[in-house]
Amino acid sequence: MKTIVIDGKKFDVAKIPEDTPLLWAMRDYLNITGTKFGCGVSMCGACSVLLDGKTVRSCQTQLSDAIGKSVTTIENTEDNEINTLRKFWKKEDVAQCGYCQPGQIMNAAGFLKSNKNPTKEEIVEAMNGNICRCGTYNKILKAISQTAKEI
Repeated sequence: MKTIVIDGKKFDVAKIPEDTPLLWAMRDYLNITGTKFGCGVSMCGACSVLLDGKTVRSCQTQLSDAIGKSVTTIENTEDNEINTLRKFWKKEDVAQCGYCQPGQIMNAAGFLKSNKNPTKEEIVEAMNGNICRCGTYNKILKAISQTAKEI
């Protein structure tokens, strides 16, 4: 049996073609739709998830790369970094259209798991490549900075 764990729940993925992008395996086969499609070529970050705690672009990560591993999505309600980021995202009123926000939060969560005390420059560098068409980058920076101080 081929399985992956997504947000703590085990899924049998034996019937899904292994070359399916993880994004589409989750959205089309497993009905996990919080992760968004943006560009499809790993350039915008909208589809970011954590694979064994590291940020990946799910549009370009094949299902075969996730088999036997743990995937964390924006739908996770148990992760400390994600929950704290959500709190400060709301406090700072980050989301405008909101489309990119799952990927922004997931990229930030992966970054904060590896750097608990980042500088402003490190946050900016880590978030480089996660595109927000509404331009809420200053609010995103502030929310991540506040999260880092709390976790």
